[in-house]
Amino acid sequence: MTTTTTRTLDRESLPMVLWAKAKKLGIWNPADIDLTRDREDWLDLTDQERETLLHLTTLFAGGEEAVTVDLLPLIATIAAEGRIEEEIYLTSFLWEEAKHVDAFHRFLTEVADDSGDGSRFHSPSYQSLFFDELPTSLADLRTDPSPAAQARASVTYNLIVEGVLAETGYHAYHAMLERNSIMPGMLEIIGKLKTDESRHIAYGMHLLSRLVEEHGEEIWMVIQARMAELLPLAIGVISEIFSRYDEMAFGLDLAEFTDFATSQFESRFKRIERAVTR
Repeated sequence: MTTTTTRTLDRESLPMVLWAKAKKLGIWNPADIDLTRDREDWLDLTDQERETLLHLTTLFAGGEEAVTVDLLPLIATIAAEGRIEEEIYLTSFLWEEAKHVDAFHRFLTEVADDSGDGSRFHSPSYQSLFFDELPTSLADLRTDPSPAAQARASVTYNLIVEGVLAETGYHAYHAMLERNSIMPGMLEIIGKLKTDESRHIAYGMHLLSRLVEEHGEEIWMVIQARMAELLPLAIGVISEIFSRYDEMAFGLDLAEFTDFATSQFESRFKRIERAVTR
């Protein structure tokens, strides 16, 4: 038998541990989640509550679709380096992001009964992040697979899009739905997404820490610069959601979510920083 590697798989490595979890926890079908009660709850919401929930879900659907479209260069870059354990795990990324697109579109069509143009929710910071920074940083890997380019792409995708914005968005769903005991189907979807994304973020932390350990201070400086560059856009996305409304539905408070996003950012930053001192 001929293989592409001359050794056995390192099953104790973090990518293989995450792969094992993905095989166990990531096999769920958005079509199996019952949204009947969610539709009933939707009809009982006020117009402002519906618009707020539609706003958040539309941004998530667009973000998940963007990641699904843009992700392949990262997978190809890791594969070209012969990092078989990481490549194996990364195969689950595309599958899971595609499921997330499927799940949010189910909510939009079956619960919100909305198949219209969601671009009215695409604020300037959202457009900058998802229409420019995310696709550009990942596409750059096709011609520049350097450690610095990998670091910029991973910071954009894993730390800012997933680790800051998506985590803050999940917090918003729980504030709207769980606190009000509504839409159990969507809460189930969000729970499964959070589990999937936690593995994605863990891999991103692994990748960035590895890049710092292998290439030193130069990569750490790239990471710091990229995080500082993108944090204002992430906070801008949140602020621009609130600025759209005179008064937020569900009693949502801007400070709660900007503080949450900032704490997520600081947590990721400190974890990578530890790799510098190893």
